Amino acid sequence: MNNSIKAVLISIGTLLFIIGWWGFIQGNLGWETEDYRFDRVVSLLGIVAGGLLIGSVIRQGSLIRIIELKGILRPFFDVFAAVIVGLIVGAAVMDLFKFDPWLAYSSLFKGAFGDKYGWADTAFNATPLVLTGLTFAIGVRAGLFNIGAQGQMMLGAIAAVGIGSIAMPPGIHHMVTIMVAMMVGALWSLPAAFLKAKRGVHEVISTIMLNFVALWLVRFLALKVFGDPNRAEKTVSVLESTQFSTIIPGADVTHVVWISILAALLVYVVLWHMPLGYAVRSTGLNLDATRYGGMNPNRAMNSAFVLGGMAAGLAGATQIIGRPPVFALYGDLSQIATLGFDGIAVALLGRNHPIGAIFGALFFGALNAGLPLMQIRAQVPLEMVRVIQGVIVIVVSMPELWRLLNIKSHALKLKAAFEKPQKA
Repeated sequence: MNNSIKAVLISIGTLLFIIGWWGFIQGNLGWETEDYRFDRVVSLLGIVAGGLLIGSVIRQGSLIRIIELKGILRPFFDVFAAVIVGLIVGAAVMDLFKFDPWLAYSSLFKGAFGDKYGWADTAFNATPLVLTGLTFAIGVRAGLFNIGAQGQMMLGAIAAVGIGSIAMPPGIHHMVTIMVAMMVGALWSLPAAFLKAKRGVHEVISTIMLNFVALWLVRFLALKVFGDPNRAEKTVSVLESTQFSTIIPGADVTHVVWISILAALLVYVVLWHMPLGYAVRSTGLNLDATRYGGMNPNRAMNSAFVLGGMAAGLAGATQIIGRPPVFALYGDLSQIATLGFDGIAVALLGRNHPIGAIFGALFFGALNAGLPLMQIRAQVPLEMVRVIQGVIVIVVSMPELWRLLNIKSHALKLKAAFEKPQKA
């Protein structure tokens, strides 16, 4: 059993143990059943299964193997510690303003995971964040600070509205809408890629400008071209042949969530198991070494821009064809207002790894799903809720930011060390 499999198994075991313990303490897992004894049995089974899974992995090796495993699991421990610190800081802020932190956090957890609808809302909120997180994560792996997901996502959304309004057979309509949205997102990333490769324009400047252009372009198209004649505040709804059905009746989460997960897995395969991904990651670590290895850094960075644009365009499409009940884009773009920028925090929490982006998106999806109940039960005003959320975001993002700064500093030191003998 290799270290990667061990890390995954221990993560699953830990998750089972935590969920089981919480269910046992509460006495009711919230699945609308009156048989609390059944809930407690299921909780105990989760605790036992999680403990056995963790124990079996650890028991396989000696102390030396456990120490080796600790290196593999260090990113998980760093993120877990950051989340705990973020929650503690948030609790301190709430206590400072005379709010009950325990009631607030218990309400947040109950709203996000208290029943199947809470889980559904968490997954619903996480769906686009997985994809915008991938956009930033792919860029970082190539040494880029790509913050263009917001504009690319907006254009992907309006493209989904346009293609979704054209009559096609079901199934084919889904695929065509998704592919066109991804292509539009990728195309909107090309100007930034060109300016970076040919003129050396920093991607932060170019992508911010492109986001601004996309904002007003999409607003114009949403209100003047695709506007609903019966409801002025939104575009026309896409046809039923391209709408994804809900997983749970009465909940908002649709089967488009599986597409987000599949996209993250595909990006992982590309980055870690294909030559293109090797070139992208090598470029992010050391440009000179990439050239020495016979690879083209500009081509790798362009590929990272395009892959990120495709993910962002797909994120926009999910908010049209997978967002009931309107299946449309509001003229003020409120449903996608900050999803592109939120993806930056998701990627940082997930250590800029495609699989990590899934868990990072679930964390932020849970925060968004639990906020209404936190506001109602704990009487925490919306402004304070946003402050708490911001504090948590800052703290949980610090480990990855620190790692990136260390990598950059180390690369500069190596470059200086190699240049000294040449100058002499």
